[in-house]
Amino acid sequence: MTSPFPKSSSLPGEGRVVVKLMPNHVSALESITYQYPLKLISPSPTAEQGSVLVFLLSYGGGLVGGDQVNLFIEVKPKARLSVVTQGHTKVFQSITPDVVTRQKMQVEVRPGAALCLLPDPVQPFEASVYEQTQIFKVTSGASLCLLDWVTQGRTARGENWSLTRWVGRNEVWAVPESEPSKSRLLVRDTVILDGAPGPTRSQTLRQSMHGNAIVGTLILRGPMTRRTGDFFLSEFAALPRLGARDFRTAETREKEEAAPQTPFERWRATRLRQEKETNILWSAANVRGCIVVKFGATTVEAGRNWIGSMLLQEGSIERHFGEQSLMCVR
Repeated sequence: MTSPFPKSSSLPGEGRVVVKLMPNHVSALESITYQYPLKLISPSPTAEQGSVLVFLLSYGGGLVGGDQVNLFIEVKPKARLSVVTQGHTKVFQSITPDVVTRQKMQVEVRPGAALCLLPDPVQPFEASVYEQTQIFKVTSGASLCLLDWVTQGRTARGENWSLTRWVGRNEVWAVPESEPSKSRLLVRDTVILDGAPGPTRSQTLRQSMHGNAIVGTLILRGPMTRRTGDFFLSEFAALPRLGARDFRTAETREKEEAAPQTPFERWRATRLRQEKETNILWSAANVRGCIVVKFGATTVEAGRNWIGSMLLQEGSIERHFGEQSLMCVR
């Protein structure tokens, strides 16, 4: 018997999310589609919601070796979208190094629109092979907040950067609305973690990570994230530098530390102390109008607490996208 329904034109692992601005100036989904093993969920919007919220998930709690996921996102003019996850993106073991698990995301953010992508970190299991490519095309006046981070694996099972290979690439392009063909590359950030032993390597992958359990990259671009970017730059500039000496006497130091502090000064002092205790290492730089923040931590929770504390303290992300956009970094 011939089916009366047309065959699906989408392929396994393909998904598409389109967000638009409604006449009442509230962002809403125009369309959302997905195919196994990709799964997308968007809760019903609320009056307090600053952006459309979409959960990026996978069936079975993770990506099996060889899974291929391709997601296209379009945020139309002046609309806002937040993309989160419900837990670590687990990457299961590949049978052989030739079986590669891949995720590709292509994003277009139109004039005045904004995307906030703050997922949980990727957790590659032992002997996993994973490649991730995320390409963001940002037009004039559009805003982007992107967090991409990866953990050492399942510590409860003794994994410590036991993966075979992990590749993550993020690209941010400035696209003129009138001439899309004249796109300009702003940032291309690539992280390659190769766990396969080789005759030319003096260190194993585990040794080269220097005790970090998580490493990540935060990229900020556009008017809605400008204050957040400036905040990271100013806090990085205020960090104590290598080789700096404290020439204050013990008595002077005690008096200054006992002096009344503003709430922000107390927060900064607490954060600096926690950075030292948990070995947080980080940097921030302006790259062609994008603020790129690199960080690492000796535990996953320390990294999550640090990036969450920074974003919450500055406040712009929560103000523009709503508190739900930060659920993965709290």
